[in-house]
Amino acid sequence: MSEIYDEIKGRFNEILKDRDMLAESVRVKARALSAEEAIGNPEADDFPLQKGRERLMQAEFRGAFGQAFTDRYGDFEGTLGEILEMPLENNYRRAVFIATLNAVLRSLGMIEKTVHCRDREPARCARELVESLKAGYGKVNILQVGFQPRMVEYLAREFRLKVLDLDEENIGAEKFGVVIEGPEATVEAVEWADLLLVTGTTVVNDTIHEFLGKKPMLLYGTTISGAARLMGWERFCAYGH
Repeated sequence: MSEIYDEIKGRFNEILKDRDMLAESVRVKARALSAEEAIGNPEADDFPLQKGRERLMQAEFRGAFGQAFTDRYGDFEGTLGEILEMPLENNYRRAVFIATLNAVLRSLGMIEKTVHCRDREPARCARELVESLKAGYGKVNILQVGFQPRMVEYLAREFRLKVLDLDEENIGAEKFGVVIEGPEATVEAVEWADLLLVTGTTVVNDTIHEFLGKKPMLLYGTTISGAARLMGWERFCAYGH
């Protein structure tokens, strides 16, 4: 929904204008990371990155890094002004913008944990997420958007859980006792849930508007770090770097 991206762009633009950064001829690079570069060895092989469905785009700005998950990836180089003017009309362009936003806000000290966790950290993150949700929300019905396998594995042990995913290989499959549903189940699943646990990748694939304002919502991951900071959205990320 373009209004969301217009709002994020507007707030980002104000930050850059206040610091006279729009006039700077700063160049930003983004590139697709391999699964090994992005998450190391988590001692499992069921993450979307390992299956080749997604890649992490990484932007570097003044030595700070920002990332974004996407299924359309490639190199990009340009100024901050050019990125702000770029129409966000597909997943590749939104990934370039979001990765850049994360890197710039990280360089300004406005956000942290903009680089994906590695090795055993996803499992440790999932355990901490369970404890955080039990303490903060109690025994609620949870709709998880995005198949993050370690989160599904640990959440399914403690909560009534539904999971939505866009990967056709996952849809209809049972994972840790939960049948993964496709986007056609969104309306019914949102109605069923007390809490929406939504991957930050939805800000890249342009589905985040399907969940905003519908129920209490917690976004997770590194992709959403900058947008969450600018928009005041609650975010969980225990082991990002």
